[in-house]
Amino acid sequence: MFDDTKISAPDICVLIPCYNDTRGLIVSINSIHYYTAKLVVLVVDDGSAEPVNKEWLYKQLSITVNIMVLSINQNAGITNALNKGLEYIYTHYQPRYIARLDCGDTCSPDRFYRQAAFFENNPSIDLVGSWCYFNNRLTGSSYKFTTPTQHNAIRQSMYFRNVFIHPTVMWRAAALKEARYPGLYPHAEDYGLFYDIVLNKKAAIINEFLVTCDINPQGISFKNRFQQLVSRLHVIRDYGTSKWWIAAGTVKLLLLMALPHQMVFNIKNRLFKA
Repeated sequence: MFDDTKISAPDICVLIPCYNDTRGLIVSINSIHYYTAKLVVLVVDDGSAEPVNKEWLYKQLSITVNIMVLSINQNAGITNALNKGLEYIYTHYQPRYIARLDCGDTCSPDRFYRQAAFFENNPSIDLVGSWCYFNNRLTGSSYKFTTPTQHNAIRQSMYFRNVFIHPTVMWRAAALKEARYPGLYPHAEDYGLFYDIVLNKKAAIINEFLVTCDINPQGISFKNRFQQLVSRLHVIRDYGTSKWWIAAGTVKLLLLMALPHQMVFNIKNRLFKA
């Protein structure tokens, strides 16, 4: 077992919120590969019924990694958990980069090496994501998620979707030290944060499939889909700078609201099958 408190300036801090999903948490951490002494995984246990215990967690893992568990006594939602995690990271570590991962999602073995190298080679970029796969845990079906890769095209695309899939992102800690997830957009807090960053900093997407995102038809994203779409409408209207593109993005979201989620998934699965 490693003592993460002795790592004061890692290359990367990986922020993972967890709520009643230790199985998914173990799967996700086991997929992380980077220099052991230069990476810390911060797990924010958001009031799970069975709290995440660091010593127990170490025993379940098949890799060597530095872990810190930040426990929140009562569940207050992912936005609160993520912001608590960011506060902890900035208070206790001075990482070069902060990365995200969600329970159940997995990284390719070279994800963190590729993203860290990308920052080294592109000093003007402060936020980077990647392409990814979406995999349905019940059916095993999956589809590819691809996006524009350059800043201007990304900014244009943000009117129509969140180009940055949350578990794929990494950002420069120092450049975005004041950035926090906004609480105004339930279930779309990441969209609000990344839209704000794209307006004020330079961003990019690596055109490689570096993450596989787990789709759980019984999970929170499916259950709160309508609220998420409403929040996305507010994000576009609050951060968009062109009334015409805001109108176009609004039309798309209204169409999505009219379609069942399973139908949307089936269309994506057919068009972008992995």
